[in-house]
Amino acid sequence: MTDINVSAPRASLPRFQEAEPLGPQDAEFVRDLAAVLARHGNLNRFGLCLLHDHFPIAADEVLVETNDSRARTLHTHVEKADGTQHIKASQWRFLPHAEGAQGGEPEGAPVQVLMLCLTQDLCPGSD
Repeated sequence: MTDINVSAPRASLPRFQEAEPLGPQDAEFVRDLAAVLARHGNLNRFGLCLLHDHFPIAADEVLVETNDSRARTLHTHVEKADGTQHIKASQWRFLPHAEGAQGGEPEGAPVQVLMLCLTQDLCPGSD
């Protein structure tokens, strides 16, 4: 299990239908972000995702991802954070500097873990 602080409140995110995707107005932002990633050697390590909710997740829960490489599918579900075996964070959201890290992130990093995954297949039928 990861050491995520599950007592930290989660700020709500827009539902997928209301979340605004990247558009032409974001071109300068994307160029700036890509330049920062490149400057730190992380251009092929991190990218963007559209932050959104499909359903509520309680403060003591975490979204987890498993995969079935033979079927070429990803599966996402909710688990209790204190009981999950998923140990590697794969998605984060940025937080205002005042909120700081919650655990499981680099010290002082203003991010919150959104999703965890394992480095092996866990889905039924996988070896």
